[in-house]
Amino acid sequence: MSDIKLGILDQSVVRTDSSAISAVQETIETAILAEKLGYHRFWISEHHNSTFIAGSTPEVLMARLGAETSQIRLGSGGIMLPNHSAFKVAENFRMLEALYPGRIDLGIGRAPGGDGISASLLNPSNTFQEEDYIKQLQHLDHFFKDNAQVNASPIYAIPQVKTIPQQWILSSSGGSAKIAADLGLNLAVAKFINGSVSPNVVESYRKHFTPTEDRPEPKALISSFVMCGETEDEANQMRKYIDYILLQFDKGNYQNLPAFEDIRNHQFTSFEKQRLHYNAGRIISGTPDRVKEKIVNLAKDFDVDEVIISTMSFNKELRLRSFELVAEAFSMNSLF
Repeated sequence: MSDIKLGILDQSVVRTDSSAISAVQETIETAILAEKLGYHRFWISEHHNSTFIAGSTPEVLMARLGAETSQIRLGSGGIMLPNHSAFKVAENFRMLEALYPGRIDLGIGRAPGGDGISASLLNPSNTFQEEDYIKQLQHLDHFFKDNAQVNASPIYAIPQVKTIPQQWILSSSGGSAKIAADLGLNLAVAKFINGSVSPNVVESYRKHFTPTEDRPEPKALISSFVMCGETEDEANQMRKYIDYILLQFDKGNYQNLPAFEDIRNHQFTSFEKQRLHYNAGRIISGTPDRVKEKIVNLAKDFDVDEVIISTMSFNKELRLRSFELVAEAFSMNSLF
């Protein structure tokens, strides 16, 4: 598995006593670093009604990231399709493809990316039904292939470009993986969301994949939180922070989360320790050699050759250094 490709998922986290402007600037800086280090993809997420996560409009931020980079693939991890018009998503990503041909990924999810109220405000007609999500995916395909019609009249998603963004279905369980297989789409397994997701999801996806002209073979990747420190102490501090943050998310708290100094001496309760055990499968942590071993094993277990990592840290320097350490551990080819 020495040829594993690595990518980064960035959520534009707003740290305590910082700002959304700083969070977005850090995302830009991280994308530039990711390309320099030799990462294959750089994805950004869609979240709403959370003061902790500034990444709400991946398609807007991707336009800036494309101007700051030249080779790395850029994508959404993902666009929460039920929040939007499929027609407008097609136009947005066709524009990105026109700006940066052959570099754009459209990662698609069906979760709200926030609470139900914000989802209903984004799309008042959202039914949250699987069949409507599938229809949207089918409509997207027609828009990208210029064969959509309404009342026998053609409808074109503008601008018209010859290339189509890579389309990835985000899945943390078997349901969305089945949709990806049925529609012949790529699959991105979100282990950082569901730590207990099974390799059987990818196996079933490959077995039932329906080939299409532009996607003749199944393609899957997996994503995980990764905290890599130069020392065990650094790695443990990063791990404690992400453990604490995920506990807050479990409680529905996405606002005004504390700095590490405020929780450094926090003693997890018995119930919290149970949740930590439940969340353990979502996180890889340790020093570089140990992190590399775990990433390689993860790729083997799920029979994929690509892993996207997400690193949420209380400290910008530790976070960026974590990406550097992982790149060094895998002897990735730096551009510079």
